[in-house]
Amino acid sequence: MRSGCAPKSRRAKADEIHATRLQSGSHPYPMKRSPAAGTQLSFQAKLENWAEGMDYCAVPVPASVTQALGTKGPVLVMARVNDSEPFKVSLFSTGGGQHYIRIKAKVRKEAKTKTGDRVRVRLTVLDRADVTIPTDLMKALRAEGVAEGFKSLPPGKQNFLIRRIDDAAKPQTRDKRIQEAVEAANRSREKRINQSK
Repeated sequence: MRSGCAPKSRRAKADEIHATRLQSGSHPYPMKRSPAAGTQLSFQAKLENWAEGMDYCAVPVPASVTQALGTKGPVLVMARVNDSEPFKVSLFSTGGGQHYIRIKAKVRKEAKTKTGDRVRVRLTVLDRADVTIPTDLMKALRAEGVAEGFKSLPPGKQNFLIRRIDDAAKPQTRDKRIQEAVEAANRSREKRINQSK
């Protein structure tokens, strides 16, 4: 079964998207609260193509799941699609506050799915303050003396840079993104130095 993306088609209004909240509890979080780390959610929806001519696919997140998360902003999660390996990703929001989750080619291949297929998505909300720095990145940061500069970045920014590194398909791309993270850490360090003067 191919894993590539076909051009995006309009979803039928009658398309049923089933969402099931796995975490115990009765009422959804108010929309002004941040989702609690460890919250688990599950839903089914169709895989869509998001960019003509590009291998960029995503799955729409039902409104009931967004309501359960309690925010229309980005949400860092550990996700699984069908029987894929777990992967870290941020839910992103579009106009009107609907969340989508990007599904990369590697995951689509593991899940044996293609555009238009209905998939089962399982999410576990992660704590943005919990940052695990890859060994090669830490080595590069220490070599430039900017490890503390990287750690002074907001956790969300750290995780964003780390996800870009981990998402690199080629070693050259990974090295380039590590260098980008080092540069961001250096800018953070210089900003702190200037503020202390």
